[in-house]
Amino acid sequence: MGPMNDPSGALVLFSGGQDSAVCLAWALGRYGRVETVGFDYGQRHAVELEARRTVREAIAAFPGWGERLGEDHVLDMRSFGSVAESALTADRAIEMTEKGLPSTFVPGRNLAFFVYAAALADRRGLSRLVGGMCETDFSGYPDCRRDTLDAMQSALNLGMAQSFLIETPLMRLTKADTWGLAKMLGGERLVELIVADSHTCYLGERGEQHAWGRGCGTCPACELRAKGWAEWTAKGRPELIAAEAQA
Repeated sequence: MGPMNDPSGALVLFSGGQDSAVCLAWALGRYGRVETVGFDYGQRHAVELEARRTVREAIAAFPGWGERLGEDHVLDMRSFGSVAESALTADRAIEMTEKGLPSTFVPGRNLAFFVYAAALADRRGLSRLVGGMCETDFSGYPDCRRDTLDAMQSALNLGMAQSFLIETPLMRLTKADTWGLAKMLGGERLVELIVADSHTCYLGERGEQHAWGRGCGTCPACELRAKGWAEWTAKGRPELIAAEAQA
């Protein structure tokens, strides 16, 4: 699919993980100018900051995508990570808390990401903010829900006198669907890139190679990714055929 007639383009929240890699490919198929932003919030799995460079460079080499891919930005949010301490920003056990949320939940993380991203997008003249949030196969984080992001979009537009649109192409997809969308967007080449180079593991493990990628295999992020891979491959690794994902 060619780019939309949108001169302002899109800013993709890009961590270098499976979901954000698929979102970047999705945006490059729709917009003539796409920039990326990553966040250093003191995450325990800071190896993702290295992975994102590798994945981004590889995606830029895909035919038709490189000329649309603009600047990359990495924003320092380590002070936020130290305030919103969790198992993602400190050496703590990954478990369920008394609130019924995983200890990997960083309170307000996605909300803070969008505030920073919107301020950057305002300066860069970008009106679309693209994130890999999902409420189908996810860890139960309340700031991944579409109603949360709808409220955030309204707040940003009111507070900044803007007309931002927060796009979440994976919101209604399972992890198996996300693998299928990757194949639809970039073929086996993109699937292989995500398996080999993207990073999801909360513990920052890059040693052991699994069929679905590298990681500890036991943290919630690895379990979701592995489960999605198993479900997708059991169906014969089909491309995703879903109007919602392509819209």
